[in-house]
Order: sequence, then C-alpha cells, then structure tokens
Amino acid sequence: MLVTEIKERKLEKERVVSACFPALTLSGLSAEELKDLCRELNSKIDVVDEARYDIEVKVDKNLIELQTLNQKINGLKGAKRPNLKRVKKTTDDMLGACGDTSKLMKADFKVNLKTVKKEEEKKEEVNDWRKNVEAMSGMEGRKKKFNAGQ
Repeated sequence: MLVTEIKERKLEKERVVSACFPALTLSGLSAEELKDLCRELNSKIDVVDEARYDIEVKVDKNLIELQTLNQKINGLKGAKRPNLKRVKKTTDDMLGACGDTSKLMKADFKVNLKTVKKEEEKKEEVNDWRKNVEAMSGMEGRKKKFNAGQ
C-alpha cells in the first residue's frame, strides 16, 4: 500500500509540473531566439525570487513576533515550578493520619514547643562624663598629681 501511494504521489507531481510548466522546444531555434528565451526565463526567475524574498521576510517577521509574544506569556506566567517528588509514607504514618490521634497531635503541637526566654538588653545609663572621670580614666594617681600641680 505504501509503495502504491508513493507511486501515485510521484505521478501526480509529474502531472502538475507538466501542466504548469510546458516542455521547452529548443530544437530549430536560432541563436537570437535562444537568447530571447533565456532573457524571458531570467525575468521570470527574478519575479519568482522577489516573491520568495518577500515571503521569507514576512515569515521572519512573524517568527520574531511569535517569539516576543511567547516571552511575554512566559513572563506573565512567572518562573516554572519544579515537579514535586512523591514521598513514600510508611504504614504507621498512614494509620496515624487516618485515626483520631492526628487531631490530638495537632492540638498538642503548641504544647510541645520550647519556650524561649528573651534576655532583656542592658541599657547603659548616659551619665555626664565629667562626673566619672576618675572611674573611667583608670589613672587615679596621675589625676591627683595633675590636680596637685595646679
């Protein structure tokens, strides 16, 4: 069946080509007639090339437009999320999820959490520096000598 279909396609193609493009009769033509025929064929080739070029430009423009639209669509959708992997559950997990114990576990969830004590930040009192000069300096003896000299 495939072989017959291929043969039928080939015959149809030959029939269409022979209908669109009649066979050239080059015998019995002079040099001038051959040159005129070549010029005529070249002009037809130029027309076909111009049409082909125009179609290629339209196709390229459409492809670029499609790419930009696809980029916009992907931008609106956002980043693709990876497929999630299946996690196998053990029989204990499945039984625990079905039973009433799961409700109890949810209720006890906050009870099982550890309490965290927040340490209060020690705030240093802002004092006048002139009052604590002796304590802050660490050089009590030298300060007394300095005061004694005045």
